[in-house]
Amino acid sequence: MEFIYQFVWIVPFLPFVASILIGLNLFFFPKSTKSLRHICAIFSILLLSIAMIFSFNILWQQVNNNTIYRYLWSWIFDKQIHFKIGFLIDPLTSIMLVLITTVGVLVMIYSDSYMSHDQGYVRFFAYLSLFTASMLGLVLSPNLIQIYIFWELVGMCSYLLIGFWFIRPSAANACQKAFITNRIGDFGLLLGILGFYWMTGCFEFETLFQRFNELLVNDKINFYFANLCALLLFLGPIAKSAQFPLHVWLPDAMEGPTPISALIHAATMVAAGIFLIARLFPLFQALPYIMNIISWIGAITALLGATIALAQKDLKKGLAYSTMSQLGYMMLALGIGSYQAGLFHLITHAYSKALLFLGSGSVIHSMESIVGYSPNKCQNMAFMGGLRKYMPITGITFLLGTFSLCGIPPFACFWSKDEIITDSWLYFSGLGLISWITAGLTAFYMFRIYFLTFEGHLRAKSDNVFFIYPVSIWGNLKSNNLKLEFVSKEKKFILNKSDFNINKNNNKNENFFFFSGATKAVFPKESENKMLFPLLVLTLPTVFIGFLGAPFPDGQIGSDLLSHWLYPMFKNSNEIITGNWFEFGLNSINSLSIVFSGIFIAFILYGPVSFFSQIFEKKFELSLEKNLNPFFSFIYNWSYFRGYIDGYYEIIFVKGIRSLSQFILLFDEWIIDGIINGFGILTSFGGEGTKYLEGGRISSYLFGLIFGIILLLLLLFFN
Repeated sequence: MEFIYQFVWIVPFLPFVASILIGLNLFFFPKSTKSLRHICAIFSILLLSIAMIFSFNILWQQVNNNTIYRYLWSWIFDKQIHFKIGFLIDPLTSIMLVLITTVGVLVMIYSDSYMSHDQGYVRFFAYLSLFTASMLGLVLSPNLIQIYIFWELVGMCSYLLIGFWFIRPSAANACQKAFITNRIGDFGLLLGILGFYWMTGCFEFETLFQRFNELLVNDKINFYFANLCALLLFLGPIAKSAQFPLHVWLPDAMEGPTPISALIHAATMVAAGIFLIARLFPLFQALPYIMNIISWIGAITALLGATIALAQKDLKKGLAYSTMSQLGYMMLALGIGSYQAGLFHLITHAYSKALLFLGSGSVIHSMESIVGYSPNKCQNMAFMGGLRKYMPITGITFLLGTFSLCGIPPFACFWSKDEIITDSWLYFSGLGLISWITAGLTAFYMFRIYFLTFEGHLRAKSDNVFFIYPVSIWGNLKSNNLKLEFVSKEKKFILNKSDFNINKNNNKNENFFFFSGATKAVFPKESENKMLFPLLVLTLPTVFIGFLGAPFPDGQIGSDLLSHWLYPMFKNSNEIITGNWFEFGLNSINSLSIVFSGIFIAFILYGPVSFFSQIFEKKFELSLEKNLNPFFSFIYNWSYFRGYIDGYYEIIFVKGIRSLSQFILLFDEWIIDGIINGFGILTSFGGEGTKYLEGGRISSYLFGLIFGIILLLLLLFFN
């Protein structure tokens, strides 16, 4: 067993070797490397698969023998300072290793088909392998210094991958926005690390926890300074995990390729902040004020992300705000002391959201051949609809991921999200209410995304396919109720705008369409097998991995399989135990009620079968629409303008800094430089004026001397 642990460094080393070799060959031999592009992809997948097998072996050893292993080597040794590097293996590390490698391998297989026509195919795999190696090194780090090094490497890889299509201005701006926003959090993280090193004199986790608790108990450190350092330390996870108020970079990061969204912005990098909070959980737990801040930041982020996702038209941005909301759930769980629930939701959400992002990539890949390659079209749900009939495997797998993320039993996220909601109610009713409302909003916007994308009729517009009927972002189904099907399923043709006329029957208020001809249409088609294989594989953990945290076999929450070995490096006495199966069922009914309410509302507004005009009479419908329109308008504007937060940041920070810079420039040019230049001009004019007094005649000098003496005497006499 120890022999296996001693060689755990192979796990991050293998993808790092793949990245270095591919990068060097691409730099020195670009033509030959690009001609062997598929070999580069196979090489990357092979090495990461070996690392994945090794990770599963480590996980199995940890399940059987829950023991912590540390291996350290001296890095910088001096009389006053001693830095060490190495790796740490515990249940948290083993879970993250399996999570990163499994999702990474599936994303690489998916990318082989998704990026096959891209000119940067080889460069993409070099970046992908480097990111995977950096993330694996981060979760294996035994101290804060090593974590910070890999933390920055992960940020650098995120910058490269978000701006992969850097020729596109929006992608270039997005990667810069992500980089600058994360620098704010990373600077706070660095200050927090230095602050705790100043207090404790060490970077290793276990020693750091012990010394800090001893100093805190003996009142040998300033309590306010300790809280300040912990808050600065928390800034890193706030930025990396897209928590309010440093969340603004995550939706724009969708400018990168879709496989990156599945790997970085769903399963791994954004989870790095959650991982760091979990790793430093004993430190934060000793500071109640910081724990309250963590919980409220998580709750605000969860609710904010859910409300902004309500009216997003972009498929990937809708999923991005969903990710932001679910990360808020995890942060909320850790803030209230529910360590197991937070990590459990990290696991279940990673696989479910990776499935959803890869499914969205399959949809986008199919829509590109119809509406073009612009993200404003191929990612716009207004041009989609009815894709399940053309892409059945993608549609079914996306629906399974939607079920899981909404928290419907027995899918994975149900067990973890329900535990977080229950623990939130027990901790504080305000947090419980926020988490409960967020669950309903999640169900609404996820099924809204599914219905607009996969149900109904195709609404695409191109040379051969036009926008058949408008779909309001709030489900204006007056047009949908007409049930106009211009696409002939038998003949597979679609009508042109000139091929039909509209005649209105005023008595029945119905439209009749007459047409004279049709042309062939371009229809979406199912993706290749290389893209479908990861989707099918990810459905397995999406459906079954939640049973690891189910209350088996003793009927007690906390007696599940995870709780036997998923613990940090200390005995967590504050873990919330919620009781037996009966109480679990009651709590589930509470959360499921709001979930099914959200699904029902989404079905009424966006479902394939409309009951709106059948349920309500015309007058009541008009009055209801009149009363609800202001509310819907406010919610739509709130969501469309991202809660106005980006606008405020643009005014306060971007324009404010530019105005301040212009003021400083003017002050420097006219005040500072003006004073110095003024002295120079005065000296120049003074010299220029006095040079005419120096004529070389002694009589003139004597006259000036006598005149000056007389003038001085007169001044003295009159005073």
